[in-house]
Amino acid sequence: MIELKDIKKGFGDKQVLKGVSATMEAGKVNLIIGSSGSGKTVMMKCIVGLIAVDSGQVLYNEQDFTVMNDQEKKIIRQEIGMLFQGSALFDSMTVEQNVMFPLDMFGMGNYKEKKKRVMECLDRVNLTEAARKFPAEISGGMKKRVGIARAIVLNPKYLFCDEPNSGLDPQTSLLIDKLIKELTVEYNITTVINTHDMNTVMESGDHIIYMFEGLKQWEGSNEDIIFAKDERLNDFIFASDFLRDAKEMRQMEMFRDKNWRDRLKKNDRND
Repeated sequence: MIELKDIKKGFGDKQVLKGVSATMEAGKVNLIIGSSGSGKTVMMKCIVGLIAVDSGQVLYNEQDFTVMNDQEKKIIRQEIGMLFQGSALFDSMTVEQNVMFPLDMFGMGNYKEKKKRVMECLDRVNLTEAARKFPAEISGGMKKRVGIARAIVLNPKYLFCDEPNSGLDPQTSLLIDKLIKELTVEYNITTVINTHDMNTVMESGDHIIYMFEGLKQWEGSNEDIIFAKDERLNDFIFASDFLRDAKEMRQMEMFRDKNWRDRLKKNDRND
C-alpha cells in the first residue's frame, strides 16, 4: 500500500500539486487520470521519488520515503517495477538481456539464477521464443510485454506504469491491460498507472484518481465513475457523443442489477 499525505510540489511560481492525499491499495489497479497540466505526471514522479516533494509524506507500507536516506531508498526501489511509456528497452541488448538488467544492477544472484528468473518472467508474458531477439526485431506490443517482464523480474511489491497503451492498437491495448491486471492480482502488487486511455479507465480502474489543476478532483472505482455527478470528470471522461451514449448503455446494464441499485441508493443517501 502507498499513502500520499498532503503532498505539494511547485516549480518557481507555479504550484503543480496543491496538497494531494490518496491511498493506493495492494492487489488493485490504481489509475491517475487528468488532462495535460493537471499534475498527474508530477504526482507519479513524486511517488516514485524521481522528484522530491516540497512538503507532505509519501508512505510505502507506513514508511515515509521523503525522509529516508539513500540506502533506505535503495531498499524501497528494489521493490519497485517500472513500465515506461516507450518501453525504454536497450536497443543493443537482446530481450533476455533487457529483462536481466535490473538483476544485474542490484547484484541479484549468479548468472544461472538470473537466467532462470528472466525465463520465468518471459514465460509469464508469453515471450520465451523472443529471448534472443533484439528490440528492433519485435513488434510494439511485444516490446511492451518485454517491459512488463523487466518490471516484474525483481518480484516487486509496487508497479508503476506510464501510459502503458501509448502507440498500441486497440486489440493490443486490451491484452496489455489484461496482463497488468492479472499480474496485479496474482502477485498482490500495488499497481499505479498514469493513463489517458479510456478503455483502461473503464475496464481496469479498481481505484481512480482524477486530477484537476493540481488537486484531487474526484476519486472512486470504474463502477462509481458511470454514475459520478462531477461535471469536470464527466466532461473529461465522456467527451464525445459516442462515449456519452456508451455511458448511458452501461448505466442501463448496471441498473438492472439489484445489488448495484441498492448500492447506488445508499450512496445517494450518503451524499
